[in-house]
Amino acid sequence: MTSEDSNIAWFRYTGPYIKAHRGRTFVVYLGSGALDTPRCVTLVHDLALLHSLGVRLVLVHATREAIGQKLAINNTPEQFHHGIRITDDHTLAIASDAASHQRLQLERMMSTGLPNTPLLGARLRVMSGNFVTARPLGIYDGVDYLHSGAVRRVDAEGILSVLENDAIALISPLGYSPAGELFSVSASEVAEAVAVAIGADKLLFLDRYDGLMTADGQLIRQCTVAAAEQLVINDHEQKRLRDAACRACSAGVERSHVISFEREDALMEELFTHDGSGTLIAQNQYEQARRAQIDDIASIVELIRPLEDSGALVRRSRERLEEEIEHFSILERDGRVIACAALYAYPNEKVGEIACVATHPDYRRAGRAELLLQALLSQAAEYGLTHVFALTTQTTHWFLEQGFAPTTQEALPVEKQQLYNWQRNAAVLIRPVSH
Repeated sequence: MTSEDSNIAWFRYTGPYIKAHRGRTFVVYLGSGALDTPRCVTLVHDLALLHSLGVRLVLVHATREAIGQKLAINNTPEQFHHGIRITDDHTLAIASDAASHQRLQLERMMSTGLPNTPLLGARLRVMSGNFVTARPLGIYDGVDYLHSGAVRRVDAEGILSVLENDAIALISPLGYSPAGELFSVSASEVAEAVAVAIGADKLLFLDRYDGLMTADGQLIRQCTVAAAEQLVINDHEQKRLRDAACRACSAGVERSHVISFEREDALMEELFTHDGSGTLIAQNQYEQARRAQIDDIASIVELIRPLEDSGALVRRSRERLEEEIEHFSILERDGRVIACAALYAYPNEKVGEIACVATHPDYRRAGRAELLLQALLSQAAEYGLTHVFALTTQTTHWFLEQGFAPTTQEALPVEKQQLYNWQRNAAVLIRPVSH
């Protein structure tokens, strides 16, 4: 395959994601240090590319490290209580200066015409403003947080008007009180509050972490809010991002992501590949098993055709699939059908047939077929069936691993016995249905 062929294949691969993201609203948290890394220019170019593809962007930049560095230069010790900075007058001035510097840096980088990129000469409009109303954190355990604040209200209408004018909204981690007071606010809290207020489709946390990890250090590619909340995380900053991501999803944001800004192309990989680069958190299962619909037929045909050609599945015409679509269930991921299976019930004999089990090659040996089988077994229980059977020529061992046992053709429903293809000589397996 030539490089040109590879590029075309890549474009076809990402096409569905380009379509899915167009017109969507993403809130992107740029963690402390993101604007200081050598990969910052690439990251800004990627954000500009997303904007050019029709993604509505809100950027929230964190200043925590920048504030700490400036305090260190001035030999001023940092003061924290429960992981939250105590912001006195001097620290507030530094926080304001750091936020202004970063805002100007982002505006400058997005005003350069994006040289050496396909977006050369593109003009990006970046707009910021007093979108966050804040309140003082107050006094906890006898400690006064002074000018450290919390989000009280977000001007969702103002932010949406920026997006509707084809501009990128840029929000600093500062908030203003109705009395005109200035407060230093956690950038992750601002990103969370903004995402919820404007009904964002995604909240993306770009920080130094590859994502959320298991106890043995393995990257978790996707998980539910409930699963994420159960993770034991010792790092305070990572726990803070996890908690913000989970709260946002629980409040209506469809998906949150934790991605590393230190890994080049991590943002684009997360958004335009099936497995991403970091951790995706969603309120519900990322991959959904559901009943198939008539619009799924083309995807099912594409999925099962190679298995029919190899003889692993009995060939079904498109017309037959249309007639039998109500028997099918699918596993869907990002709008793509990655597995399918069917349940044909014989209510008079209280048995059912599990048929046409197929998984996309990229997702085999990862439990997808097992997930669909469990969904079909639940359906069988709802129908009052006592057993299910399967006919197979090439996947006998898989069915045995799922609790099926060998049996004879005589155990099949009479109607199925009459249709049994002796030339195919498929093995017959059966298992009980739990109620």
